[in-house]
Amino acid sequence: MTDPTQDAPEDPARAKDRQRAAKILYRPFGIVSGIVGGLVAARVFRLVYKHLVPGPDDRAPKPLESAYRTRQVVLGALIQGAVFAGVKALVDRAGARAFERWTGEWPGD
Repeated sequence: MTDPTQDAPEDPARAKDRQRAAKILYRPFGIVSGIVGGLVAARVFRLVYKHLVPGPDDRAPKPLESAYRTRQVVLGALIQGAVFAGVKALVDRAGARAFERWTGEWPGD
């Protein structure tokens, strides 16, 4: 004989409660991975910027630094934004997959 509860669809209210619990449990994990991701992104950005933009400095100029041309400031900001967004997406995705492996629940749906 087979167990009739194995083939029965999950109660929608129970599924919603599990998803809500997964989101709550994931928050501290997501915060820590976000901090680590920010540190990694800053290091990656310095390496990328140093190779793409010639000069003695490995940091992008700030918008109000008058010693730099507008083009240099905007290029630095674009590179920084792309690197941080890409690293954040990678870290968030990897964190969600690890969380799913550990708990069986995807934290983002």
